[in-house]
Amino acid sequence: MYRYIFKRLLIMIPVLLCVSFIVFGLMALAPGDPASIILGGTAEQEQIDKLNHEFGYDRPFLIRYGDFLQNLIFNLDFGTSYRTRQPVIEEIAKRTPVSITLALCGITCAALVGIPIGVLSAVKQYSLLDTILTVSALFLGAIPPFWLGMLLIYFCSYKAGWLPSFGIDSWINYILPAASIGIIYAAQQMRYTRSSMLETIRQDYVRTARAKGAAERTVIWRHALKNALLPTITVIGSNFGALIGGAIIVESLFSIPGLGTLTITGINNRDVPQVVAATLVLAIIYCLVLLLVDILYAAIDPRVKAKFTK
Repeated sequence: MYRYIFKRLLIMIPVLLCVSFIVFGLMALAPGDPASIILGGTAEQEQIDKLNHEFGYDRPFLIRYGDFLQNLIFNLDFGTSYRTRQPVIEEIAKRTPVSITLALCGITCAALVGIPIGVLSAVKQYSLLDTILTVSALFLGAIPPFWLGMLLIYFCSYKAGWLPSFGIDSWINYILPAASIGIIYAAQQMRYTRSSMLETIRQDYVRTARAKGAAERTVIWRHALKNALLPTITVIGSNFGALIGGAIIVESLFSIPGLGTLTITGINNRDVPQVVAATLVLAIIYCLVLLLVDILYAAIDPRVKAKFTK
């Protein structure tokens, strides 16, 4: 297992190099330059050229990318933001916990709602309850997160005044944004759990457990669910990684200072160090989450653990 984890960590190195090169290249191909955006349209060309030279933006692409890699590898330095003139790592260190917390709240909401409903729908297959739950999941899965977020703000915050609609002053502020993304992912989680559960309850060992006189609740929740969770865990891990960087609209809607809004701000200002650093942090978190998913696989299924130990 330790050898496998070490190999996966080594594989992350070329992945992160590719991510950094692609993002760096896309930012170089984007129209405009940071000095023009920072100084505004009334600035003289001489001032723009001077500021771009100060940033090193007038140098060739490969030289700038090489300097970035050198600082990152040898000094663990992501560079200085063009916009704030502060080290990029300071801003990322403040915003990363916010995005991770929001993603954890959203994926927890999705799992707590989607998995039990998926199991119930599979057990009651082709019943009226199954039809209602399946149609509801399809409907909720098609709703855009920002639209659901606006509905929650209107009814729960503006009309009822139950919950705050912006900021992150306390844990209460995470309820509406987490629900905005969690409900939609819960619908997806329900469909995956139902499909996996239907396949599992038809297996021979489930019929054997029933033939031995085990209670139906024990058969479903103890025997069948444990194996049905394997593909579900993969979905949870993938969704968690997507939520960290993909909840940009929700972060903007609820005025949450996370990595998503930081990345958008950096792109709009052509702040290359900020965008590349934020993207690399997101990529690292995503790779680590997928590694954790594989470890959970081994913990749940002894067959998978046997492969890791070879």
